[in-house]
Amino acid sequence: MANFAKPSAPRFSVEVYQNEYLPEGGRDVHSIVTVTSSGGATATRTSVAPGGAAVVIMVDCSGSMEYPPEKMRGAREATAAAVDTLRDGTAFAVIAGTHVAKEVYPGQGRLAVADPATRAQAKQALRALTSGGGTAIGTWLRLADGLLRRSTAAIRHGILLTDGRNEHEEPAVLRATLDACAGRFTCDARGVGTDWEVKEVTGIANALLGTADIVADPAHLTEDFTHMMENVMGKEVADVSLRLWTPVGVEIQYVKQVAPTVQDLTGRRTEAGPRAGDYPTGSWGDESREYHVCVRVPGAAVGQEMLAARASLVMPGAAGEAPAVLAQGLVRAVWTDDLSASTSINPQVAHYTGQAELAQAIQLGLEARKLGDVDGATAKLGRAVQLASASGNADTAKLLAKVVDVVDAAAGTVRLKAKVADADEMTLETRSTQTVRVRKA
Repeated sequence: MANFAKPSAPRFSVEVYQNEYLPEGGRDVHSIVTVTSSGGATATRTSVAPGGAAVVIMVDCSGSMEYPPEKMRGAREATAAAVDTLRDGTAFAVIAGTHVAKEVYPGQGRLAVADPATRAQAKQALRALTSGGGTAIGTWLRLADGLLRRSTAAIRHGILLTDGRNEHEEPAVLRATLDACAGRFTCDARGVGTDWEVKEVTGIANALLGTADIVADPAHLTEDFTHMMENVMGKEVADVSLRLWTPVGVEIQYVKQVAPTVQDLTGRRTEAGPRAGDYPTGSWGDESREYHVCVRVPGAAVGQEMLAARASLVMPGAAGEAPAVLAQGLVRAVWTDDLSASTSINPQVAHYTGQAELAQAIQLGLEARKLGDVDGATAKLGRAVQLASASGNADTAKLLAKVVDVVDAAAGTVRLKAKVADADEMTLETRSTQTVRVRKA
């Protein structure tokens, strides 16, 4: 493991967990790459970290936000709480989203700079928010992108709240907008109530490297918005990529973030020189994330060994400078005729393979349930219960128990519940990709 850091910058480290031993002719090498950022010049409670941050909050103001009226009231109060959480010096704006996007504060294509006066002005402007109109989320994101692009802040982030489906915009328009915004800012997305589409909200968060969640009860919006903004204020480094270099003959099969959530990054590679590619990870504060990297090496004879991949954390350098290497680790392959060595599965690899399967089983099971496929739903959700129990994922196990009656968790024996609340089903689907860490010995 190697560390590289400038003074006062967060310190990044990379650890690689794997079983490097392969049988003769074996080709697939699995590893868990753990990335940790710690000890940076964390911002104080009253000012932002060096490099600055810019945040745009997008509030759904469509007509459905008034049914019930607690949604609109909760959105106003939550946005005010988020504004209060901004640290002095943070650039910010608030957008009202319907079938069009309108600037609520400060207006005229500008970003305000957070201080006691601008926070008070923003909260005053929020009192005038009313509901009416449709939903075209792409327009909200495009306006947010335009505002954030005017900022020189290192951390550029959006917070998006919706209560309904993106009915006043073609799906292709939203997809194109997400493609255009990816890499320019990160975004957390929230659905309030139960009339929104889970795949739309999670799709926004995945494309923009943010978090997605459900807030079924509007009364909990303030707590959630405050927590989201606290996390944004804790970010210190932006545009960090996981760079994988591989020798000639080695092919990358997939790259997935597996903690704290499952997210497939394989298709998001950008070339970074001969045999090297970058996978985006977004912005970082003091935190740890884990990535499952699978590479395919050329088959070799017993006794041979090779470097299968080099994993580095990189961030853009200053103008005209090469990217800065923050940390790196090595993935190895060694061929052996020791059967016990070559068939042993690394505990971290086994755990996160199971967590990825758990997420997939939940999603497939819920889809089968919606289609009326009782047997398919029972089998998939039963497997999910089994995996959640075995891995100690207690939060997911509790959510599953609201959708199925668990007969035997260890065996994965369940029965579908006859009636399931919409909020319970949507919560399980939205949070299906949340994982737990490897248990400590």
